[in-house]
Amino acid sequence: MDRRKFIKAILAAGGLLGVAELVEVIGPGGPPEETIVPTATPTEEPPARPTIQPTPTQLVTTASMEQKESGMSRIALVKTADRAEGVRKAISLLGALPIRGKAVALKPNFNSADPAPGSTHNDTLQAMVEELKSLGARKITVADRSGMGNTRAVMEQKGIFEMGRGLGFDVIVLDELKREDWTPIKLEGSHWQDVLYVAGVYANAESVVQTCCLKTHRFGGHFTLSLKNAVGMVARRVPGVDHDYMKEMHGSPYHRLMIAEINVAYKPDLIVMDAVEAFADGGPDNGRRVRPETVLAGTDRIAIDAAGVAILRKFGTTPEVSRGPIFKQEQIARAVELKLGIDSPQKIEFVTGDDESAQLAASIMDILRPG
Repeated sequence: MDRRKFIKAILAAGGLLGVAELVEVIGPGGPPEETIVPTATPTEEPPARPTIQPTPTQLVTTASMEQKESGMSRIALVKTADRAEGVRKAISLLGALPIRGKAVALKPNFNSADPAPGSTHNDTLQAMVEELKSLGARKITVADRSGMGNTRAVMEQKGIFEMGRGLGFDVIVLDELKREDWTPIKLEGSHWQDVLYVAGVYANAESVVQTCCLKTHRFGGHFTLSLKNAVGMVARRVPGVDHDYMKEMHGSPYHRLMIAEINVAYKPDLIVMDAVEAFADGGPDNGRRVRPETVLAGTDRIAIDAAGVAILRKFGTTPEVSRGPIFKQEQIARAVELKLGIDSPQKIEFVTGDDESAQLAASIMDILRPG
């Protein structure tokens, strides 16, 4: 059953989003024969649900948001300064992925044309495309909407159209879509005012894969990792609709909760985080650079983002990102409510293939352990 068939969500009395019918659950397969860093010991209760005012109607077209039956989430971690090598090794460590025979929508971070981590590094994108082909993807489409600049100009400056011709993938500029190419999503109990429009190339995809950067965000997001990477799937404006969705989000006191809510529109088969370089302050286009020299891969956005926040803390970061338990960061806490992945750090397992990577994974888990 492909992702063009969606599920309906039924709202509980308190406005909490639930899943009424499970259409598809896909896991990463069996564990690879590699080093596994022990998981953290639970120390915190799950975060309390924010107060949400229900909206009067619902139109929900979402992919499955359920966790794997085991409740655990594996993250492959590779310590390397070579992005292409890191992508290949991390995906290999992660194990079997449900890509073969599918048309894959690949979401990069093309918020701007600034050098990585301001945007996805071309070496990372090329390695992702090559690995997806080796996994049997029958078609790959790279699509995005820039937040800081004209999307087509950003892609041209980065050489993405030329890369697509060379490697054989399609490129879509989301700003140029017609109204019928956007999928309307309305979640009762969300913090969005009305129907939200997500690009159909992602909302209706057979398989969604994304690659995100590791960086802080000075315009209200606090950090921009895999959850926030989904913002580029959403329309700023839709032809014929008099509303600026990005102005709504950036002007809302619920900004970070709204970021998480976008993610109910899809479920990723793979996430790769390029943490070779990171912004530990500033961002998303420029900031204080640090070099974790790490590539992470997983299928759970909450787990990936929690690990990313822990890495930022390891290198010293902003007061907002440093404050409190990681799972009480608003993006992550709201994603937990929406059942987008795991609900506590003790459900994270790091998989590594060498001593240096294993030592780094253990130090990250030490930061995650307090919650």
